[in-house]
Amino acid sequence: MQTIRIKTSQNIDIDYEVAGLGERIIARLIDLAIFFLIFILGVFVVSLLNLYVNGSVGMIILISIYAALFVFYDLLFEVFMNGQSIGKRIMKIKVISLDGAQPRFGQYVLRWLFRIVDFLIIEPGLIALIVAAVSEKPQRIGDMVAGTMLIRTSPRTKMNDIVFMPSYDGYQPVFKEAGQLNDKDVELIHEVINSYIKTGNNVVVYNMALRIKEHLNIMPPKGMNDMLFLQTILKDYNHISAQMETL
Repeated sequence: MQTIRIKTSQNIDIDYEVAGLGERIIARLIDLAIFFLIFILGVFVVSLLNLYVNGSVGMIILISIYAALFVFYDLLFEVFMNGQSIGKRIMKIKVISLDGAQPRFGQYVLRWLFRIVDFLIIEPGLIALIVAAVSEKPQRIGDMVAGTMLIRTSPRTKMNDIVFMPSYDGYQPVFKEAGQLNDKDVELIHEVINSYIKTGNNVVVYNMALRIKEHLNIMPPKGMNDMLFLQTILKDYNHISAQMETL
C-alpha cells in the first residue's frame, strides 16, 4: 500500500492511499467496455433506421453523438461526479488536487486536454502507463500538469463503523458549538479520521483536534482523547444539523 502525505489548505497533513496502476487500468477498461456496449447499441439502432427509412442522416447524427460522448466522457463525468468516471467509481478511486481538495474546473480541463499526449501518441496509453509507473505519486503527464492525482476512496476499515454512532431521541450534544462548523470543516474531519484508519498516523488526529478546539474555543472533558473528541464533534454536528432540518 503506497501512501502520500498532503498538506491541505487548512495546514493539516493527511495521508492518502494512492490508487494503484492495476486499479487505474481496470477502471479504464470498464469505461472502454461501456463505450463498446454503446457502440453495439448504436449499430442496432442504425440497422433499424435502415430497415424503415433512409438511415444515412440518422447514422451521421448517431456517429456524431457517439464521437462527442467518447471525447468528452472523462471531462464531464469527473466534473459532475466528484472526480470519478463510472470505471473509477466502480474501482473506488478518484481524482483529487495535490492540496487534498476537489480539483477546480480548470484542473479537470488540463488533465483532460493532456489525454492526447498520454493516450493517443505512440501506442495508445503506453506513455501514461510508463510515466505513472516511474513517477513518485504516481501521476500521468496530465496529472502533473494539472496538479492532480488519483487516490483510493475506500479504506480497508470502514470509516462509518467508527465515526457514525446512532443518536437517540433524547440525545444531548456534548459540544453545541459543533453547529458552527461548515461543510468544509466536517469534510476535513472525515478525511483526517479516514487517514488515521488507513495509516495509524495519530499526529494528524492531534493536529485536527487542536484546530477544532481553537476554532470553536472549547475544551473536551477530562479523559476524552483526540479521536473520541473528533468523533463526538461529528456526532454532535450531525445531530444539530438534523434538528435544524426539522424546524
